[in-house]
Amino acid sequence: MTESTSQNRPDFKKLVELMATLRSEGGCAWDREQTFRSLSKYLVEEAYELVDAVADDDTDSIEEEVGDLLFLTLFFGQIAREEGRFDIFSAIERTYQKMVRRHPHVFGDASARNADEVLTHWHGIKAHEYADENGRPPSAIGNIPRHLPALLKAQKIQRNVSRVGFDWGKAEEVLAKAEEELGELREAIRSGDRDALADELGDLLFSIANFARFLEFESEEALEQTNKKFIRRFQEMEAKLTASGRPLTDFTLEEMDAEWERAKLSESPPHGPKER
Repeated sequence: MTESTSQNRPDFKKLVELMATLRSEGGCAWDREQTFRSLSKYLVEEAYELVDAVADDDTDSIEEEVGDLLFLTLFFGQIAREEGRFDIFSAIERTYQKMVRRHPHVFGDASARNADEVLTHWHGIKAHEYADENGRPPSAIGNIPRHLPALLKAQKIQRNVSRVGFDWGKAEEVLAKAEEELGELREAIRSGDRDALADELGDLLFSIANFARFLEFESEEALEQTNKKFIRRFQEMEAKLTASGRPLTDFTLEEMDAEWERAKLSESPPHGPKER
């Protein structure tokens, strides 16, 4: 971790000025070419790099990625200033006022005995803000970002509608719904109707995400755990089979399956017996 003192710690305004210099005529050609749209993919990448650092509990990487994400935010602010839309300081002021408004139990007369009541205040205020901005009645799902990853978005939709009472009673009911959707998916496969197949596949994934919510798991995290497990086992299998110099494509599926099972059995899972 990089230690800073009050004497050598960079001032926030200096970082803003650095961004302005990079965008100036005498600055960086690549930086000058960027737009809101072109930067959006980098914003997503930087956010996920921070998520990776947090998952690894790597303090140095967390510090670095927080800085990168901050700098990219300043990039958006500089472009907005140049286009006469807003600047980073007005954005900070807007967020400051919003945070005060959404914490009435801290800055107002409301009370909140626990984190659940805090969230109730937060989501109620947020829904009314959305309604005021868009000239329509508050909606439990009206302000969900359109570009969230689909699995994450599914669980956010499910959580939001649950807060207004639109929910299953218990996990077993959700699992039964998933099994029903699996049956409908099989029917769509038999019919050969690809539109119906896509629809039923989406319904099944939505139901599974909902079941994960009832079990208090994050669908994205559970799936990523399986992604990592698959990658680990595949690469072990790949390394063992290709150690002789033969490419993986030279091996039969049966040979790959056999080495896959050895890779699986060689693992010591953190919970429970080895998979069979």
